[in-house]
Amino acid sequence: MTNSPKPRARGADKRRRLMAAAAQVLHRQGVERTTIADIAQAADVPVGNVYYYFKTKDELVQAALAEHAGGLAEFTGELDKLPDPLDRLKAMVGAWVGQRETAARYGCPTGSLAVELDKRDDGGLDLEVGKVIRLLLDWVERQFRELGLPDPDDLAITFVGAYQGMSLLANALRDPEIMTREGNRLTRWLDDLPSAREDGG
Repeated sequence: MTNSPKPRARGADKRRRLMAAAAQVLHRQGVERTTIADIAQAADVPVGNVYYYFKTKDELVQAALAEHAGGLAEFTGELDKLPDPLDRLKAMVGAWVGQRETAARYGCPTGSLAVELDKRDDGGLDLEVGKVIRLLLDWVERQFRELGLPDPDDLAITFVGAYQGMSLLANALRDPEIMTREGNRLTRWLDDLPSAREDGG
């Protein structure tokens, strides 16, 4: 006789599946075109069960943002295992370029949500998506600070802004190679930055 999963464990699994599905479906379809039924289907959860975990679509959007934040924290945690901050930044560029087909088709997950949610009148969710982008900016700024470079906050905005720009253009023109070309340009920019370590800083 096999033991069936405990109800709490099954519930946690359903919630996790719904969060992951919300992040995926909202990225592909956008907030306005996505229904709760779309997310339920992607998560393989009956539509009626969704309301046990998330009462509204906005709660599912918040769940998607939490999923993006968690994924970013996990990814940057892996990059932090690299000993050199410059290598961490280059690895991030490499990961972005590695997602070029997805970016060309759907754009940046958080960037696309930021643009869409900013146009809504209710407020709140646009601020939530800004927090996810801030997590990325803060991590990038720490890398430049560790490199000993001046104005690490400005460098972080340039770096993340370059990613958002190439994602938007790749998506608008449906051309993934824009990500490749601009990713190479961003890597060269990183290599050309003066290093405080070389200057004895």
